[in-house]
Amino acid sequence: MAAPVRVGVLDDLADAPPSPTDVTHWLRLVADEAVADGRLDRDVELVPAYGLGLPTGTAAAVERAFARLADDGVLLVVGPAIGDNALVAAPLAERHRVPAINWAGTERARGEWMFHLQVGSHEDEGVVLAQHLAALGVRHLGVVYDRSPIGRRYLRFLSAEADLLGLAVAATAALPPLAEDVTAQVGQVLGSSVDALVYLGLGRTAAAVGRAAAEAGWGGPRVMNAAGMFGRQPGVGEAIDGWTYIDMYSDDNATLTALRRRLAVPPERSAAVAKGRDLGRLVIEGIARAPELTRAGIREGLEQIKWLPAAEGHDGTLLSFGHHDRGALHGRYLVLRRWSGGESVEVR
Repeated sequence: MAAPVRVGVLDDLADAPPSPTDVTHWLRLVADEAVADGRLDRDVELVPAYGLGLPTGTAAAVERAFARLADDGVLLVVGPAIGDNALVAAPLAERHRVPAINWAGTERARGEWMFHLQVGSHEDEGVVLAQHLAALGVRHLGVVYDRSPIGRRYLRFLSAEADLLGLAVAATAALPPLAEDVTAQVGQVLGSSVDALVYLGLGRTAAAVGRAAAEAGWGGPRVMNAAGMFGRQPGVGEAIDGWTYIDMYSDDNATLTALRRRLAVPPERSAAVAKGRDLGRLVIEGIARAPELTRAGIREGLEQIKWLPAAEGHDGTLLSFGHHDRGALHGRYLVLRRWSGGESVEVR
């Protein structure tokens, strides 16, 4: 068989194995299927590079990891996963002229060479949450948000949509992104005559916010961005029970349902399956459609991905790139769900 296509995997969630992410597993699975089906005429070699990024690590670690992959001759980089780190990596993709696909939440981390599979959206989620709260009849929002680029970006777009809908952001409080006790900040916001509580951020403080709201006796509407996906971690789902949040999968997505059945995956793994499959599909389709196996060729191959059914989002969501179009998911890709008794239930 011909020499393998070398794909770098930039892991910004760990500084060494093991990693909390299962991205490599899904890339391997989709690549092996493509070789077996004849979509690819050669293997895909996955080249890992670890650099624990923000908020627990540093931007410099991400920069070093990306540079190692670029110097090692990979034709494509997958990662980072965190929005702050994707912003670090985006100019590096341009500098090294190596195509990359980040799977973070910010549309700002896109460029000529940087593609983006949305895992949440700093820009779109606030719109969805504001529209949901308006439909509930809410008028005065209390918002706690991470004191970080992610938190401030979420707040900006929520506030803009709220203003258009006639909602008032009546009180705000900034939180340290890794805080374990936010009782004072949540209490401050709830004491300001609000009729809904909103949390916006990366999610490391989601459980602390949930506990503080419960201790304050708050029983009104409570929503958060995709930080609610942390509810799958031990103890977090219980802490944010009753919270509505943004997720990336729908129970009615036919592509996801078929995938889960084929792989015998339980429902609680739906989010990971949907993201992993869509990311793997983008990587392999970009390679398969490349006119030549060079960095520029794979960038062109990614641009030729059009209208593929996505496992993420509501049924009918599509995966597609194009010239100056670097956001993969098109359609209703954000899904409202609620934690209830340890389970994530879709909001209809």
